[in-house]
Amino acid sequence: MSYPDFIISLFTIAQIVWFFAIGASVGSLINVLVYRLPLGLSVVTPPSRCPSCETRLTWRENIPIFGWIFLGGRCRFCRSKISAEYPAVELFVAVLFSLFFVLWYHVEPNSTFLGIEIGRIAPDWAGTARGITAPLAQTWPAFLVTLVLLGCLVAMTLVDAKTFTIPLVLTWTPALVALIAHPLHALYVELTRGRLWRTADGWTWTIPTPGPDSWYWVGFPIGGILGLGVSLLLLRFGFITRSFSDYEEWEQQHRAAAPSEPPADPAASQADPAVAPPSSSEAVPSPTADEQAEMWIQYPHARREMIKELAFLAAPVVFALIGGWLAHEIIARTAGWQFDPRLGTLTTTADVPLWLSALSGVLLGYLVGGAVVWFVRVFGSLAFGKEAMGLGDVHLMAAVGACLGWIDATIAFFLAAFVGLAWALIGAVFGGLRRQLPYGPHLAVASVLVLLLKPWIETALRAILHAPIDLP
Repeated sequence: MSYPDFIISLFTIAQIVWFFAIGASVGSLINVLVYRLPLGLSVVTPPSRCPSCETRLTWRENIPIFGWIFLGGRCRFCRSKISAEYPAVELFVAVLFSLFFVLWYHVEPNSTFLGIEIGRIAPDWAGTARGITAPLAQTWPAFLVTLVLLGCLVAMTLVDAKTFTIPLVLTWTPALVALIAHPLHALYVELTRGRLWRTADGWTWTIPTPGPDSWYWVGFPIGGILGLGVSLLLLRFGFITRSFSDYEEWEQQHRAAAPSEPPADPAASQADPAVAPPSSSEAVPSPTADEQAEMWIQYPHARREMIKELAFLAAPVVFALIGGWLAHEIIARTAGWQFDPRLGTLTTTADVPLWLSALSGVLLGYLVGGAVVWFVRVFGSLAFGKEAMGLGDVHLMAAVGACLGWIDATIAFFLAAFVGLAWALIGAVFGGLRRQLPYGPHLAVASVLVLLLKPWIETALRAILHAPIDLP
């Protein structure tokens, strides 16, 4: 190996180690989020403490992965056991971040591993579709969006699996990062004339979120987002009602009406004070996450509540249609029309700016990703009389759509059904995995699989539909 190649190899290893360290640190943050968000605690204060002796931890105990190993899995102060989940999460996220970095930036386009064409995994904006690899320095905003999404998906999976809820801040964060990063990145590329890399056709770049190629699809998502704002205002001032607003009252009445279970052996309980029934002054144990989920499914007014949600969705749909029509008409009037002989239709002469296309792609992905799940939620609940899917799942897929685009979000939603089936089959083989999971983890896993398997998904769809398919 020549000296220049040796230096390049060292630099590559240093980059991989850097992303491994970043992933481990993010995994440490995820552990904090998973513990504190369901309890409604601040993720900033107080500083990390041992949950047993409440001693404030120093930087030595907070080193990701290695801190747990050095301590032998026990608190240095009170010697209470520390769950192995903490280093496991940190290691998983560290491997995930470094894996995507290697696959997208350090794998040659035609590379194979164990017969798998891993060179096809990197997205188009990383350049591999054109036989080259774009440097990280020129595409880091899009990669940052992906890493933020991956971290939030891990956090959402853990929280949802434990509590059957998804903290909305974990869905809003990646969507907001995508809303800022993708358009600004596109604007930078546009101002620098797209000089990311050179091909035979000149300088080129592919938008991470597939943007529209017509003005109608620019106005459509912008109008839809404005409609969401209108619905939120109507909700805020009481013109429409929040769905499931009376659930807590119904749950209390339902639990009060449910007969309490008597002791299994009354004579034994009276003879032995250690097993005596609790007095009325003692606190009733809080229901577990599984019990809360089962109670939620028993709520008898799901159809009525879906009518409220349809009322909420009316404004976004109407505003989206109006926004698309207005954008098309205004641009057409100001820029003029021209006849396209290939399509046989009239088109406008004004091109959509790259930054606006990226912005519209983020908004369209957010709307479509959420709408796919909301459609199943509403009409599934109307059909069966029970809540089909949670609103947290709607927000989850909306975030995926904002970061990756509406196509990837739609594919991930349908792929999640197969992920759920695989989990059920694994649970049938291994008895320890029979615990029922909410649908959120399946959606999260499917979203990651789309990032890793998209070339093969494209090939499968092309074979099924017998048509050329090129997913953005």
